[in-house]
Amino acid sequence: MSYGFCVTVIEKQQETPPRISRATVLDAIGALCRFGLAIVWIAGGVTKIGDRMAVTQSIAAYEIFTPYWSDILAQLIGPLEIAGGLFLLLGLWLRPSAKLSAVVMVLFIIGLSQAWARGLEIDCGCFSPQSDDPSTDYLSTILRDVVFAAMSLYIVYRPFKKWAIYP
Repeated sequence: MSYGFCVTVIEKQQETPPRISRATVLDAIGALCRFGLAIVWIAGGVTKIGDRMAVTQSIAAYEIFTPYWSDILAQLIGPLEIAGGLFLLLGLWLRPSAKLSAVVMVLFIIGLSQAWARGLEIDCGCFSPQSDDPSTDYLSTILRDVVFAAMSLYIVYRPFKKWAIYP
């Protein structure tokens, strides 16, 4: 007695996971660089706004500028860092903003390097002008700034333009 069953074999196809495109990865790196640096610049600038005297002392400790110029720079550096961070955050002139960020990082690296070479014990004044520890770990601070400069250059190379007001 035949029941007439028809057996159909359904092959289960293995689904390959969706591939992430190279452009997506590069955009993600660009987004991390852009928004990460924006936070770095804004955070650094905000800490410098409230205590001009401590910032002046941090700048003077590098022994590059006269007291007059140290005070002028102390007045300018906080607001300029915040402005640079906002430019990156909002996406205003991304490439020029990133180029300026890279130049400033290189200047910071030069300042730290000369202080280290001269044996100065300073607080770099990077994120807290009034640190409890007056000495800077030069190597880690310089390496950190090299990473920040590289992030800036990546933005110059491939700016993440999504959510940018005027890229």
